Amino acid sequence: MELTTTSDTLSISGNIKSINDFQDIKNRLDSMKTTTKNIVIIIKDSISVTSSVIGYFNKLILKDKITLRMKIGNAELIELLDDLHLIETFNVSKL
Repeated sequence: MELTTTSDTLSISGNIKSINDFQDIKNRLDSMKTTTKNIVIIIKDSISVTSSVIGYFNKLILKDKITLRMKIGNAELIELLDDLHLIETFNVSKL
């Protein structure tokens, strides 16, 4: 997995699958949320997202009052988030 960031966008390439991936994503977003309340997350090609990442995204929205928008490149991941009823919560759109 590879991460790139701008002031309000986190772009993720590769599969999100390990605890280290979660920690890297969390650290980047923790840094970003100090300067913006609107974050765009681009997940280019991962076919899944770990439960810890989903839980952290929920925390950002519900506790930290961050507005998330997700742009996802993989149709299977969009379908997974739809099955979990997270499309609206995460403001998901196709990349």
